[in-house]
Amino acid sequence: MDNDKIQVDILGLSPTPAPGGGGYALILKEIGGDRRLPIIIGSFEAQHIALELEGIKPPRPLTHDLIKNIIEQLGFSISYVYINELRDGTFFAKIKMDVGSVDEVDSRPSDAIALALKFAVPIYVNEDVMNEVAFLPDKEGDEEGLEEDLFKQSDTADLHEKPADPYTRRLNKLQTDLKTAIDSEDYEKAASLRDEIKKLELSR
Repeated sequence: MDNDKIQVDILGLSPTPAPGGGGYALILKEIGGDRRLPIIIGSFEAQHIALELEGIKPPRPLTHDLIKNIIEQLGFSISYVYINELRDGTFFAKIKMDVGSVDEVDSRPSDAIALALKFAVPIYVNEDVMNEVAFLPDKEGDEEGLEEDLFKQSDTADLHEKPADPYTRRLNKLQTDLKTAIDSEDYEKAASLRDEIKKLELSR
């Protein structure tokens, strides 16, 4: 991984006081550091992210579920997502595919992050973007209060608990997929998922 890519995790979602409402601040936290990166996203994308963080499966596939299903049906996957640029106050992102012929796909950060959660892959931010926009909590004593304030109820999910770290989230996702594959008697996929779980556990 390039040195200009800083791995982050989702700290929380919070409604924004923007005129008309409907927006959410998605707060990303630097892994191994204290910096926070706020990104304003729409309520639709925030609901998708909140559902995924809570492990809630809707009765019918939503848009990001559909995209994930199409990617997998084509035999591809995602390696990671990358918030690579801030231009005129707007964030830009790329989705890194696991196939060389496709490589990267341009995306809005909210869609990229929603898919990163669907595929349980890392989220990275360009170092220049972090240096320009990220902030530090005012003081250490405010840390717990900050996280509690960020995890407020959305229209579709209750964010009472902080999301798991990327390793745990990916392991849980793989184990859930493995159970689904076994239940549906897709043993070829189950074997592949078992291999992924073993690799992930050995890398810990």
